[in-house]
Parts: sequence; structure tokens; C-alpha cells
Amino acid sequence: MTDLEYMDHAEAVLRSVEACCDRINEDSDADIDSQRVGGMVTLVFRNGSQIVINLQKPLQELWMAARAGGFHYRFDGTRWVDTKGHGEFFVNLAQHAGEQAGQPLVFSA
Repeated sequence: MTDLEYMDHAEAVLRSVEACCDRINEDSDADIDSQRVGGMVTLVFRNGSQIVINLQKPLQELWMAARAGGFHYRFDGTRWVDTKGHGEFFVNLAQHAGEQAGQPLVFSA
């Protein structure tokens, strides 16, 4: 994948995360504050915990840091998968965000 293709796919993920946070805030009382600075999105939850998602252009990866730990994802041509085989980005984000928000949440591309 070229750097331009990586950036197109990775930026689409960050936009989707922001859009999902807006939808979640409209449809629930989760109250997720989504802050974007360049290639990084920080989700801040009511309890003060955070999830940070950032682009790693030299490695062509997305990194996610949550209370549960740090995770690296690579695009497989269809979706972003954990480099250690622990699932898909949006599924994992929903799980970690739900745990930190104290309620089930849905994130999708």
C-alpha cells in the first residue's frame, strides 16, 4: 500500500470514530468528548478515562491506547486488524469504549 492509500484509509477511520461519537452522544447519555489534533483522536469519558487513537504513518498502522492496553492495527485490504491477531479495530474500540463508558457502545466504519 502506498503512503497516500494508507492516509486515505486511516483518515477515514478517524472520521468514522468522530462521527460515531457524535451519534452515540445524540442517542445515549454516554457523553464522550472527542478531540482531534492532526492524526490523533482522543476520546474522553465521563469518568475521566481516555482512549487515544493515532496514526503511525511510517509503519502504516493505527494505534489505540485504552485502559485495557495498547493495540496496533494494520489494514488488510478490507479492514483494520490487530497485529497480534486480537480482532478488528471497530469491534475492539466498541468493547474498550463500552467498558470505559460503563454501557454498551457501537462503533463502525
